[in-house]
Amino acid sequence: MERKEIFEKLNEIFIDVLDLDECELTDESSANDIEEWDSLSHIQLIVAIEKAFKIKFTSLEIMRWKNVGEMVDSISEKIM
Repeated sequence: MERKEIFEKLNEIFIDVLDLDECELTDESSANDIEEWDSLSHIQLIVAIEKAFKIKFTSLEIMRWKNVGEMVDSISEKIM
């Protein structure tokens, strides 16, 4: 799966979980950029992402992410 495809799938997940009308994620996107992305919705996003991609993240991986780009890197590594 290419990086672009991962972003497309993540956009759908973010729209669904955060109940957004639209979402255009970039490598630099973070919780600071999306008002609806708080600590509770972060957990919901992780669960939805793990389910959609059929992967599991460790707590350490999740804590290291500073933005969506790093999240995509982790997803990419796990689905290869």
